[in-house]
Amino acid sequence: MINLLPLKEKEELKQEENLKLVLILAILTLLFLVSFYLILYSINNFITGKVEVQKILYQQKEKEFENPRIQTLQNNLLSLNQTLTQLESFYRSQFNLSEVLEKISQLLPSEAYFSNLSTSQRQEGKEEKLICSLSGFSPTRQILLEFKEKLEKEGSFKNIYFPPGNWVQASNIDFTVSFQVK
Repeated sequence: MINLLPLKEKEELKQEENLKLVLILAILTLLFLVSFYLILYSINNFITGKVEVQKILYQQKEKEFENPRIQTLQNNLLSLNQTLTQLESFYRSQFNLSEVLEKISQLLPSEAYFSNLSTSQRQEGKEEKLICSLSGFSPTRQILLEFKEKLEKEGSFKNIYFPPGNWVQASNIDFTVSFQVK
């Protein structure tokens, strides 16, 4: 196709065509921005609605906790927790006497036996000490000496004391011993 228009009109057509392209691009950009704004606006409304619902639910829960029955229940739970904490600390500070008896019975030779066990607790500084006094029978001094050595080797006992009267007889010994449980 031959274009017989003068050069000036050709340029005007070209400018007109460029203007139309710029106008179309501007309109498309404007449409894109408007639609993007509408999308963001709808997301904002959605999130704001969810936040408002959560605020209302939170306020309802707060009102439930302001109920006097729930306040009384919470106070009761707090006092029970304090009581349980005190009981736990009390039981932790107590010595397990069955463990002490088990260790003593394992250390005592089979020929000997104990007939009396008394315990007492004593406060030394911040620490409570368990003092045990044990009396029993040993057929020979050698068996009693073996029991004494086993007690001294056991790491759970300290300040082990056998009175000198225990060592006077060679056989049929009624002995006593006192020691402290760590």
